[in-house]
This record gives sequence, C-alpha cells and structure tokens, in this order.
Amino acid sequence: MSRRAEKRGYAHSVLALWIWGIFVWVLLTWTATFSQVTFGIGFALAAALACASLGPVARPWIFLCPQNAMNAFMLLGSALWRIVRANVSLARRVWLPSRPLRSGIVIVPTQMTADGGLTAVGLVTSIIVDNQLMDIDRGTNELQYHAVSVNSRDAIENYRKINGPIERRMKGLIR
Repeated sequence: MSRRAEKRGYAHSVLALWIWGIFVWVLLTWTATFSQVTFGIGFALAAALACASLGPVARPWIFLCPQNAMNAFMLLGSALWRIVRANVSLARRVWLPSRPLRSGIVIVPTQMTADGGLTAVGLVTSIIVDNQLMDIDRGTNELQYHAVSVNSRDAIENYRKINGPIERRMKGLIR
C-alpha cells in the first residue's frame, strides 16, 4: 500500500472515530450546552487520534445509503422485539416456577467471519436475555451460548432461533 493510501486510510479512520465519538458523547451526556458540546467534540477528536492507528473502523456514513439505513432499522426493531419477548418469557418463568426449566449450553454455527460481525452478533444476541454468548470458535465458525430454555440439540434449529435472524439483518451492514 502506498504512503498516500495509508494516510487517506488513517484520515478516514480518524473521521469515522470522531463522528462515532461525538455520537457516543451526546448519548452519554444528553446535554446540549455550548461548553458540553465543545468539550465533547474535542474529547472525541483526541480519542479518535489516539485510536485511529489500531485498525479499520466502521464508517458511520454507510447509514446514508437507504438500504443500509433500512437494514439498521430492521435490526433495531427485530432486536427490540426479541428483547421484550424474552423478558416477558423470563418474567413468566420466575412468576410461575412450576414451568420446567431446561437451561443448557448450545453450540450454533455462524455466517459471520469478520471481527466486527462476530462482535456485533455476540453483543446483540447477548442483550436478549434468552441466550448469553460464552465462546467463539473461529476455526469452526461456531458460537457457544448459555440458553435459558433449550428445546432442541439441533445446531441448525438453534441457529434459526438464536443468531440467524440477527445475522440476516446484519449482512448488509457488516462488511
């Protein structure tokens, strides 16, 4: 890679990290005073400069493409629906202790191979209380989950229930 291409890649990483940093700052502080926003912009820039050399960064402007924005919206809606459904199910399980508890460990295949994709799948599927990611086997492309309720030992069926729907929504977003 030429020196010029390296500089351009670094500049894109700084810009992407800076935008993500500002977004996170606004979400964390939820304050819009001039001094708060100014400090957040400066802090985000310092963090971006410090972290840009660590590797490639997901560019926030991918959401300007309507298809990517729709994929992100559908992923958010799907994840929120699954979170609510799992929490209601867990509450029923707590309130009605007579329901059988079939917790266990399941191993499911994954279609994701990139670090960002595996991280995103692990995070999104783990905020849904039914399943918690325990381990990733990069050699066999498998994820190991602790599941609250195991109805099947079939890996493909569990993939369809646990991480398959999330991975389908992420396909257009993760490169």
